[in-house]
Amino acid sequence: MSTLVSAQASQGRSSSGFRLAMLLPGALVTFLLILFALALVIFLAFRANDGSLLGNGFSIANFTTVLSDPLYWTVTLRSLVIAGLVTLATVVTAYPVAYYLAFHAGRRRGLLLFLVTLPFWTSYLLRVFAWKIVLAYNGVLNSALIETGIWSEPTLAFLNTPAAVVVTLAHAYAPFAILPIYVALDTIPKSLLEAASDLGARPFTAFRRVVLPNSMPGVLAAALVVFVPTVGDYVTPAMVGGPASTMIGTLIQSQFGKANDWPFGAALSVCVMLVILLVVLVARGADRRFGSRT
Repeated sequence: MSTLVSAQASQGRSSSGFRLAMLLPGALVTFLLILFALALVIFLAFRANDGSLLGNGFSIANFTTVLSDPLYWTVTLRSLVIAGLVTLATVVTAYPVAYYLAFHAGRRRGLLLFLVTLPFWTSYLLRVFAWKIVLAYNGVLNSALIETGIWSEPTLAFLNTPAAVVVTLAHAYAPFAILPIYVALDTIPKSLLEAASDLGARPFTAFRRVVLPNSMPGVLAAALVVFVPTVGDYVTPAMVGGPASTMIGTLIQSQFGKANDWPFGAALSVCVMLVILLVVLVARGADRRFGSRT
């Protein structure tokens, strides 16, 4: 009996050691790439800039400047608006695709999912460059409009505008919205739809009362996955946007780059993180509300 107990204890210790060994790489990556980097940014945000890498002394002057200068409020609000429009456009266009994949794709589902993830095979910069070619003065869109006789000469109304930033970002992040919505729709029991049909519910009523509420967690997840990175994006506004499309990520990048003011750039980053955290908390509350309803 004692031999059996000792063998079980040894097996338990071995299993615990295996789990610890499996968790260790992920824990190290999380600490080094996320927690340590976040702590370093917060540390820099309270430093005074003296031209050195880590600054000199501690001060709240960086946050005072961010909160008192209307420029940063304006650019932050613009970033939130553009990110909100991108999120809305992405989710609205992604939902029908995900719905078709979940309920009507049939045997073509695997191929269509492969096509949805195909943009991940190409560089993000290449996709932005492609949209720049499409929207340029002598680009594809202007050429098509002239060839069809709609316009007589090319226009500058497409490129270097907030609309160009919204369209480019919505296209770039479409797969990130389609996949979580598809997963949420695919997990809805088909028996619920059959029960709604047996009770006399029409297709639109079944969608409104059964499908849409049960898919809202996926919709909220997709919205967060799109909204969070687009708020701080600076590559797309720099390439297809103009002065009216400057976002907070562009200002942060300039502080770490040309301005060489890492403490102020870190303070801007912390403020943006706090704004995004507030949005995440609101979305989490909405997710709980929809979850309680369903």
